[in-house]
Amino acid sequence: MHQAALYDGPGELLPAVMPFIREGVERGEPVLVAMLPERLTAIEAALGPEATRVDFVDMGELGANPACIIPEWRRFLEDAGEVGPVRGVGEPVWSGRRAVEVEEATLHEALLNLAFDDGPGWQLLCPYDMSLLPASVIEDAVLNHPLAHGAGATTRYAGRERARSLFKKVPAAAPDAEVFEFGPRDLAGLRSVVSGLARQAGVRRPVADDMVLAAHELATNSIVHGGGFGRLSSWTEQDAFVVEVSDAGVIEDPLVGRDLLQELAENGRGVWMANQLCDLVQVRSGEAGTVVRLFAWL
Repeated sequence: MHQAALYDGPGELLPAVMPFIREGVERGEPVLVAMLPERLTAIEAALGPEATRVDFVDMGELGANPACIIPEWRRFLEDAGEVGPVRGVGEPVWSGRRAVEVEEATLHEALLNLAFDDGPGWQLLCPYDMSLLPASVIEDAVLNHPLAHGAGATTRYAGRERARSLFKKVPAAAPDAEVFEFGPRDLAGLRSVVSGLARQAGVRRPVADDMVLAAHELATNSIVHGGGFGRLSSWTEQDAFVVEVSDAGVIEDPLVGRDLLQELAENGRGVWMANQLCDLVQVRSGEAGTVVRLFAWL
């Protein structure tokens, strides 16, 4: 069961999550809690000696790119094996996140309903701080969770198809973007183009190198799976250098690149690699084609 816990300020966090965590501990279930460090500290203190029976993960690191969260839940379930029911707590949206990060965390929450709906039974509780988050984020939380509880919570779950709908919303590139068309013979030159643009934008060398590698992998995907040609667009936003690779191909699986590495399909490896290399990755695919957008924070 994928459920949202709406709480009203830091003082209401523990009442919102501790009964769920303690129930799992008392039943001997594997429990993983992925939240920001200060939340983890409070939960550990509340658990006392029983904290040793819970796994804790810093969501600030794990969820910096929200596309990396589902693979962690997959790993957790795989490690639990056949021990029986398991449960998790994950808070992918918090005050202070960039708008594009919140957008990706919202998609992640919708994708959870596809990723695990037909798999082993487990419970995942996702807390949302209503005192700090915009009303639109809380509304999205309600739409993405089959069950929501807390102050003023209502059930308006939009269903599994919401994930596919969000995935198909292909964004437009910036109007002032640098644009380069590429084909099979242009991959080496494309690496040089991305490297040069990253340097101009002030991206640090190791980060720029990672983005060059990610863009090359995605462009190769375009050549192999996207019709043999593609388009690379690049621009700088207020605090980000952005590279976008687009082509005419269509990705049918909204969970592309979010499997465990050993389970990835061939055409998902490029997206998976981009998720490991870049600060944030957006993947969208619809009738007009596929767009993968890479971000490096400045």
